[in-house]
Amino acid sequence: MKKSDYDKELEKVYAELREKNGGSKNSNDLRNFFIGLIMFGAGLFMIFQNAQVQSDIRYGGYFYHIGSWNVPNGLIMLPLIIGIFMLFMMEKRIFGWIVTALGIIFILLTILMNVRLVWRTTSAYVFVLMFGLTAAGGGLLVKSLFGK
Repeated sequence: MKKSDYDKELEKVYAELREKNGGSKNSNDLRNFFIGLIMFGAGLFMIFQNAQVQSDIRYGGYFYHIGSWNVPNGLIMLPLIIGIFMLFMMEKRIFGWIVTALGIIFILLTILMNVRLVWRTTSAYVFVLMFGLTAAGGGLLVKSLFGK
């Protein structure tokens, strides 16, 4: 056989292998995607199970803290009450809706700003397991979605 005949035969074998492996590559990507999704989800689940949410309201709940400014609880409701009052008293209700929406936003932001996340005491093994699962799962997800 000539050298070109070897090359043709070799190309034919490579083409057959590519056809065989083409389907398994896609199934490997799909398998890696789901394994990564499970690992990522399990890691995030463990992380969220070890984070405790606590209120940062001090002095028996009489004040909310916005930065260094202490706001009494009743004062937080004032923009909402004024907005509702404006809805019923004014002919142009757009201003009432704006003040009402700002009051609701102010209440939600105040509540969120007074929440504190505290990490439970865990062992180093659990800590590495949580973040290792999250990192490895995230890596498999990114590789199966974007990598070649």
